[in-house]
Amino acid sequence: MNIGLTFDGHRVDAASNDSAAARDLAALLPLELSLADFQAQEKTADLPARLSTDGAPAGATPRAGDIAYYAPWGNLALYYRDAPYAEGLVVIGRMAPAGVAMLAEADHVTISQGG
Repeated sequence: MNIGLTFDGHRVDAASNDSAAARDLAALLPLELSLADFQAQEKTADLPARLSTDGAPAGATPRAGDIAYYAPWGNLALYYRDAPYAEGLVVIGRMAPAGVAMLAEADHVTISQGG
């Protein structure tokens, strides 16, 4: 499914995969989320509900541009740098490369359906 991420008024296209977590996130859209920097590699945001991890691998090695769900904390993670493997991380989509630079400076994101 195509989704849109808006950082500071600039929209970036993204695509989610067909995982259970991605479908659960789509059901929550549109979302306006505050972002917090985590380890100078990702922005995290609290979600209003937990997402399903049915069928997900035990963890993932995220790359810059990945959109992921960190199941142990129940939050969304948007990566602007590559990061090491994390147990409980489920990659649910990927943003267009133009969004990576914007994400590093963003404090808020609006996520909506359609691209």
